[in-house]
Amino acid sequence: MKKRILITDDSTRWIAYHKGAILEIFNNNVSIDTANSAKEGVEKITASIDNPYDIIITDMQMESDFLPFYAGEWFIKQIKFFKEYQNTKIIVISATSNIRQIAEKYNTDFIPKYKCNNLEEYCNKLLN
Repeated sequence: MKKRILITDDSTRWIAYHKGAILEIFNNNVSIDTANSAKEGVEKITASIDNPYDIIITDMQMESDFLPFYAGEWFIKQIKFFKEYQNTKIIVISATSNIRQIAEKYNTDFIPKYKCNNLEEYCNKLLN
């Protein structure tokens, strides 16, 4: 069965990068949806509640509507609200300096953006 992945990022360049890397890692045996904001990400997860995503990748710094939280942090809180997503792997990918603390707070995986070009590390986060 194909893995279902949601990529949430406000940068089309980063979405394209993640899609390319994921397609390479999973040899096209994957279904990828994208969202350009945390709000759109919530729309996607609620629309897919009967068939939850296996992996959700989210940026932290997107729209500024959720201060003092990052948009990605707000999005993670929404994902965690749904019991249907309790087995979904969430990976935070961001350039923010406190990415580790946020990931630990919400029990998610993380990859600093500067490490995304290391396909081996990227692959390990997605597959493990």
